[in-house]
Amino acid sequence: MKTTVTIQNLKCSGCESTIAKKLHTLKGIKNIAVNTEDCTVSFNYETEDGIETVQKELTRLGYPIHGDKNNLTTKAKSYVSCAIGRINK
Repeated sequence: MKTTVTIQNLKCSGCESTIAKKLHTLKGIKNIAVNTEDCTVSFNYETEDGIETVQKELTRLGYPIHGDKNNLTTKAKSYVSCAIGRINK
């Protein structure tokens, strides 16, 4: 099954790199595509739990789903994730 989610705090290729690398480590999640222009992440998942697993990981990284809570701490996490993505490119 395939889905696309709109996320918050996605700014650049550093963010994109971190998100793609982290989601590739999740079991049953494949064909990940991060689009910085429209702030979306598309992916295939094998079980219904896949969407929830991805949403939790995105929030943990600082990129909550559009409409979810996005406080200062979450925004700070996204900057750290972005920096890591730029370094590990």
